Amino acid sequence: MNRAPDSHWASIGEAGFIGGIRLLVGIYKLFGRWPFRLVLYPILSWYVLSHRVARAASRDYLARLHAFSGGVTPAPNLASVLRHFASFAETVLDKLLVWRGDLDDTEIRRDGGEILQSVIDAGRGGVLMTAHIGNFEMLRKLGETRRNIRLNILVHTKHAERFNRLLRETHPEAHIRLIQVSEVSAATAVLLSERVEAGEFVVIAGDRVPVSQRPDTVDVPFLGAPAPLPIGPYVLAAVLKCPLIALVSSRRRDHFHITVRLLAERVVLPRADRRGAIAALAAGYAALLEAECRVAPLQWFNFYPFWSER
Repeated sequence: MNRAPDSHWASIGEAGFIGGIRLLVGIYKLFGRWPFRLVLYPILSWYVLSHRVARAASRDYLARLHAFSGGVTPAPNLASVLRHFASFAETVLDKLLVWRGDLDDTEIRRDGGEILQSVIDAGRGGVLMTAHIGNFEMLRKLGETRRNIRLNILVHTKHAERFNRLLRETHPEAHIRLIQVSEVSAATAVLLSERVEAGEFVVIAGDRVPVSQRPDTVDVPFLGAPAPLPIGPYVLAAVLKCPLIALVSSRRRDHFHITVRLLAERVVLPRADRRGAIAALAAGYAALLEAECRVAPLQWFNFYPFWSER
């Protein structure tokens, strides 16, 4: 399927949106969150109205989720789209506030935390598969400052680096270890294998098509329709011979909620049906995303034509 040159997520103006947060963070520091919100909505209104692809992608996601949830989640109208983008802006602010310590008193509830703890207690590493839902910075700070979990975060484009540069500007003490890749090469695989064997974790998102000339994906049901998910996390876990763990953090009113699921104690991809094995694991991951989206419907941040990606 041919794709319009501006429809891939890496070409959407998300990075510019993150860059605009600098002004809003300054307002928050001077006046607090409510003045931040008062300034936020006029800026968001301009952004939503002027970015057709991102606006349409948000409405498409909200429509699919609304139908999938039986009408429980927000209706796919312009007001909900605006709230969706506002949630993204609030989440970016929270990502920075985590490292300031402003959210240290916020309650954190865990579902399945014993899964990750058992791997840590055994001195093992693994692959942590995240998603573009909620606030991963909460997990990163918890891991690195409270439990001394060493995370090696794979990023595909400079979008993530722009946010991390903003994080370094505002919080130089934040320890950031990124490995920027478009595809996992043999040299990268050796490096990651060494780190997993040392009890460290590799973090990779499982809900975006990789940035490469010929991205390899598998279609699985997601919100009522086949959606392409990258095979990379499953292949990587198979190569590293380690546990594959899905981990998502989102804000739930007055607290953060962390969901942990063991997708595989060890990923085995048989030659006879390699893609079938990957599809089964990806389907389990997609089911987790569906459950998280139902509970936190405005916190899935993929502002590009997700279902049309091939």
